[in-house]
Amino acid sequence: MSTTYKLSVNQTYSFDLSESDLKNLDALPTDKSNYHVLKNNKSFKAEITHIDFINKKYTVSVNNNVYEVAISDALDMLIKNMGIEKGRTKVVNAIKAPMPGLILEINVEVGQEVKENDPLLILEAMKMENSFLSPRDGKIKSIAVQKGNAVDKGQLLIEFE
Repeated sequence: MSTTYKLSVNQTYSFDLSESDLKNLDALPTDKSNYHVLKNNKSFKAEITHIDFINKKYTVSVNNNVYEVAISDALDMLIKNMGIEKGRTKVVNAIKAPMPGLILEINVEVGQEVKENDPLLILEAMKMENSFLSPRDGKIKSIAVQKGNAVDKGQLLIEFE
């Protein structure tokens, strides 16, 4: 069974390539990230300028034109068709106290839009200040504590919509 790859270029063009297509590609490496490519008796200089191995995305410069290339194999396409996104974690809808402590500061209010890594609150526990950052973009649904409150381990602090 031959492996087929789907290439998306600049999120506009899509190409299907088989293993035999890749074997017939006339490309020779000139160094670690540069290639000399022949296609229809024309010479091209290709350089891979950025690699994102995890997401299988590459930035390629061909004769000084820049292209964003995403590569998918059969498994990637199956996962996408099933509506599952590879590498995604579960959505966090609530922040709970990981330990008993005292709420020193609350940096958000109900209804506020927050971005991932925005500061939410500071919890003092065992004489240490623990800053809680937003785990995701979202809107604050409720704040279950107030500044100066003592909280128990597992107690709800902030809830997202």
